[in-house]
Amino acid sequence: MKKDENVEIIKAGLEQLDLVTELFDKYRIFYEQPSNLSEGKKFIRERMEQGQSVIFLAIEKQESTDIPLGFVQLYPTFSSVNLAKRWILNDLYVDQLARRRGVAKGLMQKAKEYAVDTGAIELSLETAADNTNAQHLYEWLGYEKDEKHFYYHLSLD
Repeated sequence: MKKDENVEIIKAGLEQLDLVTELFDKYRIFYEQPSNLSEGKKFIRERMEQGQSVIFLAIEKQESTDIPLGFVQLYPTFSSVNLAKRWILNDLYVDQLARRRGVAKGLMQKAKEYAVDTGAIELSLETAADNTNAQHLYEWLGYEKDEKHFYYHLSLD
Protein backbone atom coordinates (compact mmCIF):
# COMPACT_ATOMS: atom_id res chain seq x y z
CA MET A 1 0.00 0.00 0.00
CA LYS A 2 1.36 3.39 -1.01
CA LYS A 3 1.89 5.97 1.73
CA ASP A 4 -0.83 8.62 1.83
CA GLU A 5 0.95 11.98 1.55
CA ASN A 6 -1.96 13.80 3.21
CA VAL A 7 -1.57 11.86 6.46
CA GLU A 8 0.67 13.14 9.26
CA ILE A 9 1.47 11.15 12.40
CA ILE A 10 2.14 13.22 15.50
CA LYS A 11 2.76 12.55 19.17
CA ALA A 12 -0.54 13.56 20.75
CA GLY A 13 -0.67 15.98 23.64
CA LEU A 14 -3.48 17.60 25.57
CA GLU A 15 -4.13 19.94 22.64
CA GLN A 16 -5.23 16.85 20.64
CA LEU A 17 -7.28 15.37 23.51
CA ASP A 18 -10.64 15.83 21.79
CA LEU A 19 -9.38 14.24 18.56
CA VAL A 20 -7.96 11.24 20.42
CA THR A 21 -11.11 10.91 22.55
CA GLU A 22 -13.30 10.72 19.44
CA LEU A 23 -11.23 7.82 18.07
CA PHE A 24 -10.85 6.19 21.49
CA ASP A 25 -14.64 6.02 21.84
CA LYS A 26 -14.95 4.36 18.42
CA TYR A 27 -12.19 1.93 19.41
CA ARG A 28 -14.06 0.93 22.56
CA ILE A 29 -17.29 0.49 20.59
CA PHE A 30 -15.39 -1.78 18.18
CA TYR A 31 -14.58 -3.94 21.22
CA GLU A 32 -18.27 -4.02 22.17
CA GLN A 33 -18.14 -1.44 24.95
CA PRO A 34 -20.83 1.23 25.27
CA SER A 35 -20.03 4.71 24.04
CA ASN A 36 -18.84 6.95 26.86
CA LEU A 37 -17.07 10.05 25.63
CA SER A 38 -16.76 11.74 29.03
CA GLU A 39 -15.17 8.74 30.79
CA GLY A 40 -12.99 8.01 27.76
CA LYS A 41 -11.76 11.60 27.74
CA LYS A 42 -11.04 11.42 31.47
CA PHE A 43 -9.12 8.15 31.00
CA ILE A 44 -6.98 9.51 28.14
CA ARG A 45 -6.39 12.83 29.93
CA GLU A 46 -5.12 10.97 33.04
CA ARG A 47 -2.74 8.84 30.96
CA MET A 48 -1.37 11.96 29.27
CA GLU A 49 -1.09 14.14 32.38
CA GLN A 50 0.54 11.39 34.44
CA GLY A 51 2.93 10.35 31.66
CA GLN A 52 1.57 6.80 31.79
CA SER A 53 1.23 6.30 28.05
CA VAL A 54 2.36 7.66 24.72
CA ILE A 55 -0.20 8.22 21.98
CA PHE A 56 0.53 8.77 18.32
CA LEU A 57 -2.26 10.27 16.26
CA ALA A 58 -2.71 10.08 12.51
CA ILE A 59 -4.35 13.20 11.16
CA GLU A 60 -5.27 14.58 7.80
CA LYS A 61 -5.05 18.34 7.43
CA GLN A 62 -7.98 19.81 5.52
CA GLU A 63 -7.90 23.60 5.25
CA SER A 64 -7.74 24.74 8.91
CA THR A 65 -9.05 21.47 10.37
CA ASP A 66 -7.27 18.33 11.58
CA ILE A 67 -9.28 15.20 10.80
CA PRO A 68 -8.41 12.30 13.16
CA LEU A 69 -7.80 9.08 11.25
CA GLY A 70 -6.32 6.70 13.80
CA PHE A 71 -4.21 6.32 16.90
CA VAL A 72 -1.86 3.96 18.68
CA GLN A 73 -1.31 3.97 22.45
CA LEU A 74 1.83 2.58 24.06
CA TYR A 75 2.36 1.72 27.71
CA PRO A 76 5.85 1.36 29.21
CA THR A 77 6.91 -1.73 31.11
CA PHE A 78 10.18 -3.39 32.04
CA SER A 79 11.84 -6.77 31.81
CA SER A 80 13.49 -7.77 35.09
CA VAL A 81 15.19 -10.74 33.42
CA ASN A 82 16.70 -8.56 30.68
CA LEU A 83 17.14 -5.45 32.84
CA ALA A 84 15.55 -3.42 30.08
CA LYS A 85 12.60 -1.32 28.99
CA ARG A 86 9.76 -2.73 26.92
CA TRP A 87 6.67 -1.13 25.38
CA ILE A 88 3.21 -2.63 25.12
CA LEU A 89 1.30 -1.57 22.05
CA ASN A 90 -2.04 -1.67 23.84
CA ASP A 91 -4.41 0.15 21.50
CA LEU A 92 -4.50 0.58 17.75
CA TYR A 93 -7.49 1.96 15.90
CA VAL A 94 -8.10 3.40 12.45
CA ASP A 95 -11.41 5.06 11.64
CA GLN A 96 -13.45 2.99 9.23
CA LEU A 97 -13.40 5.79 6.63
CA ALA A 98 -9.58 5.90 6.71
CA ARG A 99 -8.88 2.19 6.32
CA ARG A 100 -6.88 0.82 3.38
CA ARG A 101 -4.82 4.04 3.24
CA GLY A 102 -1.74 2.79 5.10
CA VAL A 103 -2.69 4.54 8.35
CA ALA A 104 -2.34 1.45 10.55
CA LYS A 105 1.01 0.62 8.98
CA GLY A 106 2.22 4.19 9.54
CA LEU A 107 1.11 4.15 13.18
CA MET A 108 2.81 0.78 13.75
CA GLN A 109 6.04 2.05 12.20
CA LYS A 110 5.93 5.19 14.35
CA ALA A 111 5.45 3.01 17.46
CA LYS A 112 8.47 0.91 16.48
CA GLU A 113 10.62 3.99 15.87
CA TYR A 114 9.64 5.38 19.27
CA ALA A 115 10.45 2.09 21.01
CA VAL A 116 13.87 1.99 19.36
CA ASP A 117 14.53 5.67 20.14
CA THR A 118 13.74 5.11 23.84
CA GLY A 119 16.12 2.14 24.11
CA ALA A 120 13.47 -0.54 24.45
CA ILE A 121 14.32 -4.16 23.70
CA GLU A 122 10.79 -5.16 22.70
CA LEU A 123 7.45 -3.93 21.47
CA SER A 124 4.65 -6.37 22.17
CA LEU A 125 0.94 -6.54 21.50
CA GLU A 126 -1.99 -8.89 21.63
CA THR A 127 -5.08 -9.14 19.49
CA ALA A 128 -8.27 -11.15 19.34
CA ALA A 129 -7.92 -14.60 17.83
CA ASP A 130 -10.47 -13.74 15.15
CA ASN A 131 -8.88 -10.39 14.17
CA THR A 132 -7.16 -11.85 11.13
CA ASN A 133 -6.78 -8.53 9.29
CA ALA A 134 -4.69 -7.15 12.15
CA GLN A 135 -2.74 -10.41 12.46
CA HIS A 136 -1.76 -10.24 8.79
CA LEU A 137 -0.51 -6.68 9.22
CA TYR A 138 1.48 -7.53 12.35
CA GLU A 139 3.13 -10.53 10.72
CA TRP A 140 3.86 -8.53 7.56
CA LEU A 141 5.59 -5.94 9.77
CA GLY A 142 7.77 -8.64 11.36
CA TYR A 143 5.89 -9.43 14.59
CA GLU A 144 6.10 -13.06 15.60
CA LYS A 145 3.33 -15.03 17.26
CA ASP A 146 4.44 -16.32 20.66
CA GLU A 147 4.15 -20.09 20.63
CA LYS A 148 6.25 -20.68 23.77
CA HIS A 149 4.30 -18.96 26.53
CA PHE A 150 0.86 -19.13 28.05
CA TYR A 151 -0.70 -15.91 29.27
CA TYR A 152 -3.06 -15.92 32.24
CA HIS A 153 -5.36 -13.19 33.43
CA LEU A 154 -7.08 -12.72 36.77
CA SER A 155 -10.17 -10.56 36.67
CA LEU A 156 -10.39 -8.29 39.71
CA ASP A 157 -13.82 -6.82 39.15
